[in-house]
Amino acid sequence: MSDDDSAVARERVIESMEQSAEVYGLSRSAGRIYGVLYFASGTLSIPELVEETGYAKSTVSNVTRTLSRIGLIHRRSSTGGGRRVQFEAEREVWFILQDVFQQYIQREVQTTLRTIRRAEEQVPADAREQEPIQNLRETYEDLEEIVQLASEYSAAELREALETYEQ
Repeated sequence: MSDDDSAVARERVIESMEQSAEVYGLSRSAGRIYGVLYFASGTLSIPELVEETGYAKSTVSNVTRTLSRIGLIHRRSSTGGGRRVQFEAEREVWFILQDVFQQYIQREVQTTLRTIRRAEEQVPADAREQEPIQNLRETYEDLEEIVQLASEYSAAELREALETYEQ
């Protein structure tokens, strides 16, 4: 693979990260900055991120603060005791996904499940809506359990459990 091919592939992945960031309620710039840091060979400072992304310094500063707060990137002191703060991406993607499961998906599943259970109580037992609501509740209960397991165990532990189950 040539350097040009690598740059194109890198850019595709970063663009995908921009889109994913929007799905999780972050800005596209958050996805790009995370992606640039993810592919960086070392830590990067705010001026380096400004140069790499073309964003304003204020944008980079705000986004790095947000990404640091939610654990997607980490602040590092510069070597040699300088004042310039450096940033690096959290590279353990499973950790990031577990956090997303806990913060967003689990909360959404629980909210939907509460609504379904209330509806189930309100609908008469002999109403035609009862069966579809019950099926939906069962599906969301399964989903709640899956999200809980994905939040608690590493990918390797889940894979091992599934492989053991298949035998």
